[in-house]
Amino acid sequence: MSSPASPLQMSAGQREALEVLSRSQAAPHRQVQRAKALLLAADGVANTRISVQVGVTPVTVRAWRERFAVEGLAKLGQVRAGRGRKTSIPEEKVQQIVHDTLRTKPKGQTHWSCRTMAAHQGVSSATVQRIWHNLGIKPHLVDTFKVSNDPDFEAKLTDVVGLYLDPPDRAVVFCVDEKSQVQALDRTQPSLPMTKGRNATMTHDYKRNGTTTLFAALNVLTGEVTGRCLPQHRHQEFLKFLKVIDAEVPKSQDVHVILDNYGTHKHPTIKQWLRRHKRFHLHFIPTSSSWLNLVERWFRDLTDKALRRGSFNSVPDLITSIEEYLEAHNEEPKPFVWTATAESILAKVRRARTRLDEVVNQ
Repeated sequence: MSSPASPLQMSAGQREALEVLSRSQAAPHRQVQRAKALLLAADGVANTRISVQVGVTPVTVRAWRERFAVEGLAKLGQVRAGRGRKTSIPEEKVQQIVHDTLRTKPKGQTHWSCRTMAAHQGVSSATVQRIWHNLGIKPHLVDTFKVSNDPDFEAKLTDVVGLYLDPPDRAVVFCVDEKSQVQALDRTQPSLPMTKGRNATMTHDYKRNGTTTLFAALNVLTGEVTGRCLPQHRHQEFLKFLKVIDAEVPKSQDVHVILDNYGTHKHPTIKQWLRRHKRFHLHFIPTSSSWLNLVERWFRDLTDKALRRGSFNSVPDLITSIEEYLEAHNEEPKPFVWTATAESILAKVRRARTRLDEVVNQ
């Protein structure tokens, strides 16, 4: 039996470029696979395990390792030698472009463009674009994030994910939240319908005709949503909504509610009501972790499909549209299936915190 391969050697710059490529949504799938395989190889994972995780054969993994050891990143996105146009850019120049893209900024600007990097490195803009495309680097885009600083992050995360993956018997699990200040926006001019060769149009400006707050509870098992539009966003309205849930769920079942840390959810009046209704159990997600509440995913669909392109003359008109969407959704509900384990999420959060600490300490 042969001994496992030793960890693949790579520089910090190469690892950073491969990490970017491994997360790319636009790079070719094969390149993303290769980037993930090379990163696992650098971590000392055996070729057979890499092949299972990435979805290729062990022979392919070994070939990728050997090719990277010889060629580095220069030909990562190209076909094998002899099967296509040969690169005229040496590995050192590719490394410099990648390093400067990820680690530096042009004077007076926040990020590099193909032209500014090409002038900086003395190559063509097409060369820079090709390198960025092959490695999935997109300096013109930026993603937003927030790592939770909740001291009880791990306990809250484990609790909520446990409800998703292994819900208790004889109980209903709801994801609850409020979509507050939903505006009844009316366009200043009539919109034009879509026709052949032309998109639908609507004016960029609008008139505000008031707001409503949508309280929603997503049944994690069935995907059905209970919703109520109420005029304000206070503990009084939240209590009314809890009573709606209480009336809809059979008395023989416990009710587990996943929700955020908004003050109205912890108001003394709410706590008093919960003491009288023992079957209700509240589970609070960590702060700055709205992605953990599945009803937020449903809110996104509501906005995209019923609100963003709508025109509402009044708040009742807006409420009618929301209720119509609710009714249509509940006719054929589809649950959102949670698959990530608490351990995998915690591992990602630890890596993010480590990276943030490195940036702060630089």
